[in-house]
Amino acid sequence: MTYFPEQLMKAARSGTKDGLERTKIAVMRKVSFLQRKDQLGNTGESENFVNLVRDFLTGLLSAQVVRRHILSSIIQSERSYLESLRRILQDYHRPLMEADPRILSPRKIRPIFYRIREITQCHSMFQIALASRVAEWDTSEKIGDLFVASFSKSMVLDVYSDYVNNFTNAMALIKKACISKPAFLEFLKKKQASSVDRITLYGLMVKPIQRFPQFILLLQDMLKNTPKGHVDRLPLQLALTELEMLAEKLNEQKRVADQIAETQQLARSVSDRLLSKQLNSEQGSLVLCETLIETVYGERGQILKSKERKVFLFDDVLICANINVKGPPDISSLVPIGPKYTMKWSAPLLQVQVVEVGQEAPQGKDTLFQQGVGLRKHCKAILGPPRLYQELQELQYDLSVVEEVTLLVGTLQGTYQNLNTTVAQDWCLALQRLIRIKEEQIQSANKCRLRLQVPGRPDKSGRPVSFMVVFNTPNPLSKISWVNRLHLAKIALREENSPGWLCGEDEGKTVAPFWYPLLACHMPVFAMKTPERKLETALHNPVHCALLGFSAASTSLPQGYLWVAAGGEGSQGQIEIFSLNRTTPRAVKSLQVGSAVRCLDYVPEPSPTEEMEAGVNKAPAGIGSSICVGLDDGRVLVYGSVDSAAQCLLTLRNPEGCPVLCLRHSSRFLFAGLRNGTVMVYGRNNNDLWDPDSCRCVSLGSDPVRTLLVLDDSVWASCGNSVTVLEISSLNTQKFEVHPDPMVSVAHMACAGGGVWMAFSEGSSIRLFHTETLELLQEINISRHSTLLNTGQKSMRVTSLLICQGLLWVGTAQGLIITLPVPKLEGIPKITGKGMISLNAHCGPVDFMVASTSFLSPDLLKRDSVGDGPDSACGGEDRSDTSSQESLQQSYQGDGRGKGRGVLLQYKLRSTSGLPGRPLTALGDEASDSSLESLEHSVEDGSIYELSDDPEMWVRGRPCERDGGRRDRVISAAVISGGRGFRRLREGAAAGARTNVEGLENILMVWQLPLTV
Repeated sequence: MTYFPEQLMKAARSGTKDGLERTKIAVMRKVSFLQRKDQLGNTGESENFVNLVRDFLTGLLSAQVVRRHILSSIIQSERSYLESLRRILQDYHRPLMEADPRILSPRKIRPIFYRIREITQCHSMFQIALASRVAEWDTSEKIGDLFVASFSKSMVLDVYSDYVNNFTNAMALIKKACISKPAFLEFLKKKQASSVDRITLYGLMVKPIQRFPQFILLLQDMLKNTPKGHVDRLPLQLALTELEMLAEKLNEQKRVADQIAETQQLARSVSDRLLSKQLNSEQGSLVLCETLIETVYGERGQILKSKERKVFLFDDVLICANINVKGPPDISSLVPIGPKYTMKWSAPLLQVQVVEVGQEAPQGKDTLFQQGVGLRKHCKAILGPPRLYQELQELQYDLSVVEEVTLLVGTLQGTYQNLNTTVAQDWCLALQRLIRIKEEQIQSANKCRLRLQVPGRPDKSGRPVSFMVVFNTPNPLSKISWVNRLHLAKIALREENSPGWLCGEDEGKTVAPFWYPLLACHMPVFAMKTPERKLETALHNPVHCALLGFSAASTSLPQGYLWVAAGGEGSQGQIEIFSLNRTTPRAVKSLQVGSAVRCLDYVPEPSPTEEMEAGVNKAPAGIGSSICVGLDDGRVLVYGSVDSAAQCLLTLRNPEGCPVLCLRHSSRFLFAGLRNGTVMVYGRNNNDLWDPDSCRCVSLGSDPVRTLLVLDDSVWASCGNSVTVLEISSLNTQKFEVHPDPMVSVAHMACAGGGVWMAFSEGSSIRLFHTETLELLQEINISRHSTLLNTGQKSMRVTSLLICQGLLWVGTAQGLIITLPVPKLEGIPKITGKGMISLNAHCGPVDFMVASTSFLSPDLLKRDSVGDGPDSACGGEDRSDTSSQESLQQSYQGDGRGKGRGVLLQYKLRSTSGLPGRPLTALGDEASDSSLESLEHSVEDGSIYELSDDPEMWVRGRPCERDGGRRDRVISAAVISGGRGFRRLREGAAAGARTNVEGLENILMVWQLPLTV
């Protein structure tokens, strides 16, 4: 009976779409054709067989059937895509070419449908290969290699590139033909009306641009449902890499083509010949353009007028243009009609300032501020929606009256139950609280308002004049993008970024595109210039700062703290801590330790997910996140985060006092790599600290453990020229060789997706290994990228390695920093393009590179203060009192965390429950959050006034929704390098390292990347 499962497997995975369902029904009904009667002995044997089949199908459903459904989706998606391509050729291209009389000349038809036929041929061949692979699915169950073979060809990239580059021109030709050829417009209308799905020609022609993102989503689903060890797992990862690279190139080409089209359209409307010539010559310098609403307010905040403007941010100028009529509606319904522009004003970028509410800078004596209509006194009032501002003024007036009443109540001679100083003071507290709520509502409304101070023409006396412009953005994300791009565009104009990189794709030309990492600053660290003080390592301790304003959060470095450690042979260690909550790091604390620091590791606060799922509210241990410091004397010091005073919480020791060279952690264990080839493993105790008594030793060899890397369920530890994979659960080991020379050791490892890049103690090569099969996938020689500069050296030793935001950063012993593009998705991080070399370098070896990333507060992305009122450019101004009070409570909670126990006055008056108006109380609970229609107070004796010092009586905010803003996450990223000295490289000049760097300062260089919105 050994052949029955094979027969059933073939039947279950038959070529028909419902083959598995039919097989399951047949098994449940015990259909006889599934059994060989001559092989079945008795009924019991038959029942056992059916049970075996049922168990087999249950296991099959978990992964194989899901993969089968995804394969079916790929087939259907490809069939639909090919049908759309054929419709373009058969329903539009052929009738236009064969029309008699001619609707359009062939000279105009060919550019419109350029490369459609070649794209159809590519996907027809892919469909044939896909059908062949489906037929072999029973034996191979492999599809990733088919995508690699089909879409890694240069022909596919060339065909799609030509199509994408021509797409904007094709749409312009269709638009022009619709206007000039009524017969063509009528032809398009009839074709759309006769189609079943009513898709326009534009809807069909945009499908090739969307095709590869669709493929990526399908393959991501397939990879998630492909278990480790499956024959298709590595091919799927490689396929994701190829498709991501292809999609990135096409997206970039589409972005550049759209920018050029927008810039050309704008250049035609510019009357200034010099500016028009500049726009035509620098068509690729457009950073951002968007349609915004310019709003002019009156004296009391009322909107006087608002109009759509197109705002263009170039690398050195900001332009605002009027948008003219877009065109006839019957044409715009068939093809997007690009608007025409009339330039309203332009301003040099360096003279444009973003001005937030309450942050107005005083004007200089020589600068005249031209106040527009309504821009006179109350800057906060101008930007807030009118009714909110009016209510704020009314509350401020009421507070002044109540304060006077309070003074008069204090002069009363008699004693009254409900009229005394305590009640009057609580009225004041309640009104102050309502004022804070109203101010927060106004501030929240300004999340969609971009306020710019723009230079104008000088007045008659020659003094410069500036004016304020208020734009309303579609959402908070848009404003964040504008504030961040304006900030980084100014950084890009600095000398150190003009140019900042040499790019291999441009044959050694110096380029400084906006999207490349920008050097935000370089600064000294450790004031003492002692020779033994050497930079060792650094880490980013992310700490969210709720006090940062909107613009500060949009322009600052990733929020948190940077720990920089130094040491040397026989010297004491030192740690400098910098705050990153501004545009440049700022030193806030210094720590002295008894031995040289070798490594650092940031351990975030343990997640309470398991306790929450179990319904147990575990009391926090109070330690939060921590930083582990590995010392040369064998100790591991555990410090609290900076926001908890950075105190030493624990000291771990190894028996031999062997230097700790590297530290890494998982959710349950802390791993310490020692110089003697041993890895120490510490578990957690009940207080979420590392338990010294739980220490276990894993010996890897005699060579030092120089670097550790934690993956999902394993830890990679380097020892000599080999890497040992430790299973976290069992500490079982698997060792494999990564370099043929036994005298060379692994010095650095960096992981992304399904691969690990490794650098070595000698040589200039870096190698990529698969995280699952451990096979070598790629090897790159870094020294060939240095040929862009005259380094004078054939070999470059790698001293640091880092992967951040789709770039592999490589630091060298010569002080040079090289970046290589790698994929960002779950594929294999292969080098997919030519690298860049930074023109800002250290004078000595790059001692470390560290990535700092953080997420902007979800509160910045919320527009919960804005409703649907017509007065607000964001869509309105109304918000229920409940959400206002809850948001205020949240800010109270943040302010009160660092304070001790206090006194909170709480009271309700039963005697006023029948009176109109809202109850005045300083406490924001459910009663005070009741709607205005409800006049019933909570049941509490109004004659008793209690002073409560119970912490539970303090105002508490809403629990954080862990996944609430994940869809709108905004990522801030920066890369910090450390080494001796700073120098600017020149093209063609010698770029070798300085021979004597001991007298130079230790320097940090900070590269800032654009926010990922």
